[in-house]
Amino acid sequence: MDTLEQQSKDIKLDTTKLHRCKDYSEVCKNLEEPPSSSTKQQQQQHPKVFLLSTPHGAPADKCVESLSPHLRAGDVIVDCGNEHWRNTERRQRALDSRGIHYVGCGVSGGYQSARHGPSMAPGGSAAGLAAALPLLERMAARDARRGQPCAVPVGPGGSGHYVKMVHNGIEQALMSALAEVWMLLTAGLGLAHDEVAGIFESWNRDGPLENSFLVGIGARIERAKDSDGRPQVDRVRDKVTQDVTEEEGTGTWTCGEAVALHVPAASIVSAHLFRCASADLARRIRNRKAAASESGNSEPSRLSCAVRESKEEFVEVLRRTTYFCFLASFAQGLDLIRARDRREGWDLDYARLLQLWRGGCIIQADHIVDLLEGVFLRRQQQQQQQQNEGEKKKKEEDGDDEDEGEGEDDGLLSSPEVGRELAAHFPAAKEAVLRAVEADFPVPAVSQTLEHYKYATAAAQLPTQFMEAQLDYFGQHMFDDARDDPVGRPEKGRHHFEWQPARGISGK
Repeated sequence: MDTLEQQSKDIKLDTTKLHRCKDYSEVCKNLEEPPSSSTKQQQQQHPKVFLLSTPHGAPADKCVESLSPHLRAGDVIVDCGNEHWRNTERRQRALDSRGIHYVGCGVSGGYQSARHGPSMAPGGSAAGLAAALPLLERMAARDARRGQPCAVPVGPGGSGHYVKMVHNGIEQALMSALAEVWMLLTAGLGLAHDEVAGIFESWNRDGPLENSFLVGIGARIERAKDSDGRPQVDRVRDKVTQDVTEEEGTGTWTCGEAVALHVPAASIVSAHLFRCASADLARRIRNRKAAASESGNSEPSRLSCAVRESKEEFVEVLRRTTYFCFLASFAQGLDLIRARDRREGWDLDYARLLQLWRGGCIIQADHIVDLLEGVFLRRQQQQQQQQNEGEKKKKEEDGDDEDEGEGEDDGLLSSPEVGRELAAHFPAAKEAVLRAVEADFPVPAVSQTLEHYKYATAAAQLPTQFMEAQLDYFGQHMFDDARDDPVGRPEKGRHHFEWQPARGISGK
């Protein structure tokens, strides 16, 4: 509190609006309306709204437990921390019986957004959202094009914190892809930091990477100098520890959700594992010594296209690769949200949800959000048209899904808009990965985005055919007959083959 008071003086805030209290009881008493100004009934019509921003788990639990005795029906707690959505729903259930609303509000933008306005994703009861939203809309960032607040009611339960969790998973994928491209530009092509800053600025100015927050701050990072006038980025050690120290759990939770819901969010998971591997530099050094002593591995070398005549062409390849990875990562994250939405019955409005990512957040990327909003608006119009005409799409239990067009549960790769964009930029991503592998540069997020696209768009034939045969061989897990059975849904196959009769030690 001493620090906050000093900061308020430093930035010349009106300190009469800053009230220091010794405990929760004093906070709540100070928020009571004077008895003379309203009746008891009127007081109940003006709920108190509390905003919390605490570490997830036990610290947040302690805060809610301490505040709870001083609350009454109609009051609202807005948890603006990066909390696990299941914890949010547990607290909602505990407070619902008393008529107290607990809103889990995902907040993005980092500490900088405290000045400029964050993106705010509240989820909870309709009454809780109605009470909190006017305040959140005033606090939130506004998108540059429409001037609308980047705070929309996400949905019921823990949906707000869930959406923010996946936002952070997408964020990790975007950061990794851009960092890998940055290394190809600097170490691979030998470009100076100021040159790369200019490239990022041009990417961020227009085209498919227009107004991408991470690309924009990438240019500023490349131009920043230390006290000696040297590039500050060169002083940053190549290790991300945020995940392994568990100061932030959203990336880990997103990966767990992807596995649990069977959503192949390969870019997100790969980026997370890359960060984890980078965190322990001492281990990496020991690993390197062991590898070098056996195989004679060399350090990454200059890219084969590093000659002056083709540098500009490869920079364009990397721009297209970055967009390919960004768009694919958004698609993976949204598919993950949709999978949980279907399980929980949240019934989220995705076109409206995307307003959260138009300003104030780390994954802001205007062109991509425009594209995805168009996809969801078109799907909404088609569904409405079908309802108006009395048509309802029904799939038979074991029906053939080979018909053209999007199904109700299809992911974003099935949409023609996203499909066209990824197909157009696939060759560039392939070339970038080939060049990087040739020169021994690590590109886990870029390469896994490429691989995910290849296997996710492969109608046939994947090597999982052989894997399925192996599973049936040792585990009698059954398989579909590729010649006669319909494509159907992802369900257990109908056939088993005795690849080798099972016998005991005696051979009988």
